[in-house]
Amino acid sequence: MNLRSTILSARELGSSMKSVGEIMSIGRNFEEVLQKGLRMVGLGMHGFVGNKEFETGNVENDLSVPTDRRIFFLSQAFHEGYSVGKIHDLTKIDKWFLYKLQHIVDLEKELASFHKLSDLPDELLLEAKKKGYSDFQITRIVVKSKSHDMDDETKKTREYRKSRGIVPVVKQIDTLAAEYPALTNYLYVTYNGDSTDVHYLGDKRSVVVLGSGAYRIGSSVEFDWCGVNALNTIRQQGLRSVMINYNPETVSTDYDMCDRLYFDELTYERVMDILEAENPMGTIVSTGGQIPNNLAMKLAAANMRILGTQAQDIDRAEDRNKFSAMLDVLKIDQPRWQELTTYSDVNKFVKDIGFPVLVRPSYVLSGAAMNVCYDETQLKAFLDLATEVSKKHPVVISEFLERCKEIEIDAVADKGEIVVYAISEHVEYAGVHSGDATTQFPPQKIYIETIRRIKNIAREIASSLNISGPFNIQFLARDNYIKVIECNLRSSRSFPFVSKVLKINFIDLATKIMLGIPVEKPEKSAFELDYVGIKASQFSFTRLQHADPVLSVDMTSTGEVGCIGDSFSEAILKSLLSVGYRIPQKRIMISSGTTKSKVDLLDACKMLDEKRYELYATKGTQKFLADNDIKSIAVNWPDEEGDYNIKEMIAEKKFDMIINIPKDLSRRELTNGYIIRRSAIDFNIPLVTNARLASAFIRAFCTLKKEDIKIKSWDEY
Repeated sequence: MNLRSTILSARELGSSMKSVGEIMSIGRNFEEVLQKGLRMVGLGMHGFVGNKEFETGNVENDLSVPTDRRIFFLSQAFHEGYSVGKIHDLTKIDKWFLYKLQHIVDLEKELASFHKLSDLPDELLLEAKKKGYSDFQITRIVVKSKSHDMDDETKKTREYRKSRGIVPVVKQIDTLAAEYPALTNYLYVTYNGDSTDVHYLGDKRSVVVLGSGAYRIGSSVEFDWCGVNALNTIRQQGLRSVMINYNPETVSTDYDMCDRLYFDELTYERVMDILEAENPMGTIVSTGGQIPNNLAMKLAAANMRILGTQAQDIDRAEDRNKFSAMLDVLKIDQPRWQELTTYSDVNKFVKDIGFPVLVRPSYVLSGAAMNVCYDETQLKAFLDLATEVSKKHPVVISEFLERCKEIEIDAVADKGEIVVYAISEHVEYAGVHSGDATTQFPPQKIYIETIRRIKNIAREIASSLNISGPFNIQFLARDNYIKVIECNLRSSRSFPFVSKVLKINFIDLATKIMLGIPVEKPEKSAFELDYVGIKASQFSFTRLQHADPVLSVDMTSTGEVGCIGDSFSEAILKSLLSVGYRIPQKRIMISSGTTKSKVDLLDACKMLDEKRYELYATKGTQKFLADNDIKSIAVNWPDEEGDYNIKEMIAEKKFDMIINIPKDLSRRELTNGYIIRRSAIDFNIPLVTNARLASAFIRAFCTLKKEDIKIKSWDEY
């Protein structure tokens, strides 16, 4: 879990569940599985030791309070000389676990007494590997490499270790407790064993699919759907399907889903261990989200065959510098940007284009370490976080264009030619992360000319990058004017959604292309739909104490629903009811933000007035509504005294729905707005924080009743 992803979220762990997913680490001793597991959870850590230390003003306090980071404060405490007894008193963690953790730290100290790999005794190196130390950790501790050359030095450590005959074995999980011979295909890699349980044929008929890792904000079951469908297609072609993944709840881990499943890390070291054992015909990196995508260049450099789009082309799309340069050559417009090098460069660029700006690093988990900064103070505060996530790759600052539509194309190409595509439109304006946005497919409110331009741009990019397999491009659009935000040469979160709405399995086609099997383009008529699909996001703000339930470019949703309706209003109503919204009965409170968002909500408010809803509004909104002949009752801000205090009214559950559109970044506005939003969540009152989504929802429940929603099977559409 990474609670940093959610604004203001309390990090303390308690009786209320906060995690979105989980990992399963398998080994033969506690030290091994703990260090493996810490690498799997996606916090950028390398194990129990060998990490960048967390800053803490009070170690004892950080040990006493259980948080998502306490395990790393335990490591810090051991390094500062705290005894097992002292740590036990502070944490109440069983001493058995603490002695095991201390053993990891003691082993680190022993490793650190050497300064060259060649001086390291083989017995100590093997012991470190048995206790879950990665080659990266050993390199950092023994060789003391700097961050800029860690990759090269870690490869040298790997080669040295192999030259000393220190290599792992593959073991089978014994599901029968040795009562009978186990025949499962559940496998893991360990140094705690003498022989491998698998007989490898070396016939080059295996295809390895890299999974998505743990479910978390930014990556969930949609990538498992893509991975599993790839495995199904591989098996249908008479090939051996192999999955590497480590979340225990995914269907890709069912015993009959693939021929071999490795419950293990998706790191370069572990993937290489498995690929060297499997000797496959190739590896698919494009169906598991960003983690496998990030391994493409390293695997290609090790002469491992990547199926589909090649690693150098993936790098050209992922590296913001290279991708932007390619768009310039193709004369495709994009928001103005600059690579981050120094504060003076940043200040000069921002002075030229003005705030707001979008700050994003290359090669990170989608939505992580990305933010919109509205002033210099925010920019300086955020740069440290952004560069911490990915120091090796450039951080790009680009202009952030407000009140633009965001449009996506999900597609599959074969040698640069698009075979199948789906263009979808976000309900919200750009500025809400695509994983949080409410997506409509087919698009309902964009010009035919805009669709034509998007298809032409997608064709040019697919051809230039020689794409073979799945890809996704995000666009900004305003009055037929198109700008490209980014291109991902992998499946996206919306691949399962558009596949099911279109009834064309995009991943099946993509996998056949990656395997070199000819595919036919679907008939044009397949894209002419007489129904509408809506993908709406599921949020877990009730579980995250103090989190501000407002949407931004940083993803916060923990799941999604997909619904189909005969009209946009029916589909949006179905989807929002499915994620927990309720049709309000009587009273609605509106705080409509800026003048522009007030105008965006005006028609919806007129519909509410006509339907005899009792409207309450903050004073600015109440005046605007009155000026437009809409009756509403003025309420006081949370920090104002008197009757109709909004915070008290929320606590008394006076409202059936609350619309709160953030207005500006003044301290009072932020404080009052946060109190309204948080109170709505805490008292379980439906909350909408986006004007366009609020308008769509209001229009839907004002024109349709619950009884009007048709219950139809998927096949009937």
